Amino acid sequence: MFLNYSGRTHVDSVPDAPAIEIHDLHVRYDAKQGEALSGVSVTIPASARVALIGQNGAGKSTLLKTLVGLQPYSSGSVLIFGRNVRACHHRVAYLPQRGEIDWRFPISVRRFVLTGRYVHIGWLRQPKAHDLALVEQTLERLNLASVADRLISDLSGGQQQRALLGRAIVQESELLLLDEPFNNIDPETRLLITRIVAELKALGRTIVVATHDLSRLREEFDYVAVIHDGTIAAFTDAPSYAAAPAELAL
Repeated sequence: MFLNYSGRTHVDSVPDAPAIEIHDLHVRYDAKQGEALSGVSVTIPASARVALIGQNGAGKSTLLKTLVGLQPYSSGSVLIFGRNVRACHHRVAYLPQRGEIDWRFPISVRRFVLTGRYVHIGWLRQPKAHDLALVEQTLERLNLASVADRLISDLSGGQQQRALLGRAIVQESELLLLDEPFNNIDPETRLLITRIVAELKALGRTIVVATHDLSRLREEFDYVAVIHDGTIAAFTDAPSYAAAPAELAL
């Protein structure tokens, strides 16, 4: 089936293909700078929770932006469910770091979450009953229903993070890329995000989470990808990483 959105052609995923398949990926921001990603190769199976870990500047955010199509790459290959990135905008939901959002923009929480549906309904069409119902269900699920009519500028840090997650959830994507969702949030919000990630996995979704929180990798993730100096230094199941993190990070 072919779907058109903003001039792009969307195609069905390849049956039984991995969620992400990257081979010898190189990313350079400009000619004067060194490579942000250098020779990244990794295969991530479908329906997995993956922790993407590494120091600041190692390339975590760059990798996620490349997967969602926001960052072009100079060489290598990237496949999402067996298709190229441009064919998968409807299939991939991206949660950026909270600091990348202009929280002063005058939009309500409800409308902000609804923007996650635009990849399906388009920017100039009115949302249908299904779109509106999904937004309301998601607001309830994230304990945001009571603040749905407030401006996003009035939210606490934890509420902002939940609103970002809500925008990603309503896209109903097969792959979710979450960039540092656990940074500077309250324990209740962290618990809520962890629970929803587990629920999404149970529905067959694949979730990649860039995180600095290494305290619960074994309990909350299936795999760990270690990124170091712009390349994947290790990719292993979470229990193996928890048993020998120093050795696998080298």
